[in-house]
Amino acid sequence: MKLINDLLHLVYPNQCLVCEKELAVSEKQICVFCNDAISLTNFHLLTEESSMDKLFWGRIKIQKTYAHFFFEKNKASQNILFSIKYKDNPSLATYFGRELGENLTKIEELKSVDVVFPVPLHPKKKFIRGYNQSDALAKGICETFERKLDVKSVIRTKHSETQTKKSRFQRWDNVSEIFKISSSISSYKHAVIVDDVITTGSTIEAMTNAIRKVHPDVLISVVTLAIAK
Repeated sequence: MKLINDLLHLVYPNQCLVCEKELAVSEKQICVFCNDAISLTNFHLLTEESSMDKLFWGRIKIQKTYAHFFFEKNKASQNILFSIKYKDNPSLATYFGRELGENLTKIEELKSVDVVFPVPLHPKKKFIRGYNQSDALAKGICETFERKLDVKSVIRTKHSETQTKKSRFQRWDNVSEIFKISSSISSYKHAVIVDDVITTGSTIEAMTNAIRKVHPDVLISVVTLAIAK
């Protein structure tokens, strides 16, 4: 079997999903150099509030937050996010989603989670990109975190402009009133909202407020692949 795998590797070499260099036989999905260049948050090991928890203080009530790594310009984390968001790389998103999910199983405050909501894209933007990166992340999360994935109960009804280079107020104004929520969410007790990266938290805040208009008592937690330092 090992001989067959070695021969397949010679004929069809696997590439790192981040830098696209050839992987060694012992490497999976991502090369050791890209893996080592990622600044993990280790939020799941903290006993006190994280910087991501504090981001929502005084704005909305969030049960728990988690981000897998810190976003750093011109480093591996930026390459990962760019590849996931703009280079049609759902396999990379799902790979990291599985890693995320494994860490979520270690967080006591998330034991009661019964559903995962990826932040939806407007159909126009989803058509242009080819897929929703948050869907792919959430799919990977649910493979290891073993919770229900719901991609139908939260719909994006407004094609908002990109959030890049907007102020916090402009970001909020850009995403307010853009989500339509199905009454079916009333059966859930604790939901996790999944996005690729969090900066000001305006999109998460808008989505949380929209969900709570339909289901005021639901607990909401937030999980992202990255958080801006």
